[in-house]
Amino acid sequence: MMAKIIHRTTRKMSQLCRKFVQVDVRWGVLKRVSFVGQFFRFIWNRIIVCSVAGRPPHYRKLPLRDPSSSLPLATDSDTFLAAATCGYDSDSDLVNLKISLLGDCHIGKTTFVIKYVGNEQEKMSLQMEGLNLMDKTLSVQGARISFRIWDVAGDKRSLDQIPMACKDAVAILIMFDLTSRCTLNSVVGWYSEARKWNQSAIPILIGTKFDDFVRLPPDVQWTIVTQARAYAKAMKATLFFSSATHNINVNKIFKFIMAKLFNLPWTVERNLRVGEPIIDF
Repeated sequence: MMAKIIHRTTRKMSQLCRKFVQVDVRWGVLKRVSFVGQFFRFIWNRIIVCSVAGRPPHYRKLPLRDPSSSLPLATDSDTFLAAATCGYDSDSDLVNLKISLLGDCHIGKTTFVIKYVGNEQEKMSLQMEGLNLMDKTLSVQGARISFRIWDVAGDKRSLDQIPMACKDAVAILIMFDLTSRCTLNSVVGWYSEARKWNQSAIPILIGTKFDDFVRLPPDVQWTIVTQARAYAKAMKATLFFSSATHNINVNKIFKFIMAKLFNLPWTVERNLRVGEPIIDF
């Protein structure tokens, strides 16, 4: 049944563009067995995966709050993500969440992550060929949440990292450059590859470089907005336009993930006005 759903979704997206972009790669055995062993020892010691042995992930329920004191999620400047800390911790109250980032090269994925986790945490990141891992730990309603963000490079050499990056992820962020139409067309292929390895993660479609996008002619903006919304609808994904330079919708995207996972209040409204940062869900 899941395979049929994925097939129908992919077929829908292929009808939205004139030329379907397919990523035709062969998944092979990883090149260095010793390196893989070292990497997985690192992962075992550093993170707790959200799902094991084929079972669906289970999360600890956050404490209930009085409705009158519900935390707002509408702005990037609020205190929803307060008390952020860096580093690793094995405390029992720590909830580990894996998030994957996919998209073409040079679209601002790494800049987006650094804006969220901070420059100091970026220095502590684990870097390997085609993959960059960064963490951010924060406190929400008495619980400590640790995001581990898997940033997959967008070149052909990094395609072998997609299965590892997507497995057990709670959310998959598929990104494109708002000023580059070809990167928007390629999100179809990235989505199809991601769903081969993870059918349950929350899909989010993100357009980067909104600060450059608003300088484009209005008719070009309208065309890109229309196409991005159509792709997001076909993928059943939430759509955000963002700018790491001006911190537009960066924190808001992670608040949305938290709200979806833990049933927290989500008070932000859809914004479909061309010329403004789009939010569509």
